Amino acid sequence: MNFLGAFLFAGFFCLLAQILLDNTKLTPGHVTSIFTVLGVVLAFFGLYEKFISFAGAGATTIISNFGYMLYKGAYLGFLEDGILGLFSGLLQYSSCAITGAVLFSFVLTLLFKPKD
Repeated sequence: MNFLGAFLFAGFFCLLAQILLDNTKLTPGHVTSIFTVLGVVLAFFGLYEKFISFAGAGATTIISNFGYMLYKGAYLGFLEDGILGLFSGLLQYSSCAITGAVLFSFVLTLLFKPKD
């Protein structure tokens, strides 16, 4: 059942992204930003954690999870250190994901050559 929930949740987000890309003039960067903000909004209303418990890896591997991590880090930092904690916690919770993205991007650029 976990695989089915993960597939359905991530597949739904992919379907939304493809609909947006096909029927609007939005670029992939716009859609990525929209889904990141959507992750923040869902986290604010307490829905994203429910999605994580339902979909598991389907909810933690898509771009909306990055918005969720930014929100959670900022919120926990704010609770711990006030306004300054809001900014310091913002990247503290999501630094592993950012570092992984930069590292894997670098390694893949070394392995593959772009087409002309």
